[in-house]
Amino acid sequence: MSRVHAGSPAMVLATVCIAQFMAPFMLTAVGVALPSLGRDLNATAMQLGLIEQLYVVSLAMGMLAFGRWGDIVGQRRVLLPGLAVFTALTCSLGFTQSVDMIMVQRFFQGLGACIVLSGSLALVAAAYPPELRGRKIGLVSACTYAGLSLGPVIGGFVTSHFGWRFVFLMSVPIGLGATGLCLFGMKEGPKNAFGERMDWRGGFFYAASVALVMLGAAHAKEVPAGPAMIAAGILGLAVFLRLQARTKSPLLDINLLTRNRFFTLSCLAALGNYAATFGITFMMSLYLQYAKGLPPRLAGFLLLFQPVAQLIASPLAGRLTERYPAPRLATIGMCVSSAGLLAAAATLHADTSVWLLGAELVVIGAGFGIFITPNSTAIMGSVQKRQFGLASGMIASMRTLGMAVSMTTVTLIFSLLMADAAITPATLPAFLTSMRVGLAAFAVFSCLGVILSFWRGKNGDRGMKKPSSTKQ
Repeated sequence: MSRVHAGSPAMVLATVCIAQFMAPFMLTAVGVALPSLGRDLNATAMQLGLIEQLYVVSLAMGMLAFGRWGDIVGQRRVLLPGLAVFTALTCSLGFTQSVDMIMVQRFFQGLGACIVLSGSLALVAAAYPPELRGRKIGLVSACTYAGLSLGPVIGGFVTSHFGWRFVFLMSVPIGLGATGLCLFGMKEGPKNAFGERMDWRGGFFYAASVALVMLGAAHAKEVPAGPAMIAAGILGLAVFLRLQARTKSPLLDINLLTRNRFFTLSCLAALGNYAATFGITFMMSLYLQYAKGLPPRLAGFLLLFQPVAQLIASPLAGRLTERYPAPRLATIGMCVSSAGLLAAAATLHADTSVWLLGAELVVIGAGFGIFITPNSTAIMGSVQKRQFGLASGMIASMRTLGMAVSMTTVTLIFSLLMADAAITPATLPAFLTSMRVGLAAFAVFSCLGVILSFWRGKNGDRGMKKPSSTKQ
């Protein structure tokens, strides 16, 4: 085992794990604190929604650009300013008195998180040999979902006892620690695409297009220009792809998408997986409190079943990639998630046992954990070293876009089946129908992911060690 010292792989892994915990933690922890923030600053419902959504939008906008930039200048040179921006904005948000300024700062905090996350897996992939890569990516994935799942628990406790501002302020020392580790514990990494030009024009088109689609889809009902924003975003993405095909040093190598079927289908499978699972917590939270009448604390306890299963399964799946083909493990994981989603859609009623629901959440979470680490390992192993940052950015982009698709699907289903009606005993049948339709839609996303994961085959590996019988 290598000793921990400045520049060692262990220092890289520690820095990345902290960063991967912080960014999603700031998404879910702040979500719990929004009601308190709204009461304190007299914010409207739309403003509160934007505080959360602007963070997600800025996360999605720059993943490809900053991942590619890290390939050119070195991932540490991108990670360090990203950590600094993220930590500075996190501190500033704890003292801001204006809702408008909170929205602005929340956008730039998300941009800092985007910079941090864009090249994280590239750093880990470069620091460890292929035979250890799956295990380490499993730890990174576990930290990501620890941040997502612990955010509501810790955020709710801190908000209740100390106020919403401390949700931001308590995270500052962690950010400073990660920044210090990056500054003093990491050495300059390789510039895998050194000498190639950065396509900032393509980055702008991609960022603007993603923002238009996400904001337009989220506010299509409230904002008359919503459908036009979606159309403009789709047109912008088409222009982006056309520019990439003509650019000598593109942000996104079109040949990678068209000629590396393994990479493309693996990314699409990840998109389907996130689209199938992210909205479950939101939907089940409503179901447990409105349909089952559980208090928030008990509902929160039951909702932990899924992320805890993810946390256990993800590192285990990383170890299994050392013995079994990663694509096969990923496909098995998506099959498990699909089974859990189909079971939940078929059995969810007003009188469904909460323990049956808990078991289904465990199955869904375990399947997710079994899928995500092998799939990420397979993606990183299917590209050349000079494309590690791009591949890392694509994984992060698929995660964020999948989350957006998941929540947009939930919003659309509730809008179509319940309109603007509140959840009351009178509207409970319509709510339960919406829940079942939503879970069925998630199951469809997951089954599509199974097909894509199976269809990609098991080739395309440029760096991973083939499974062997080597003793561990």
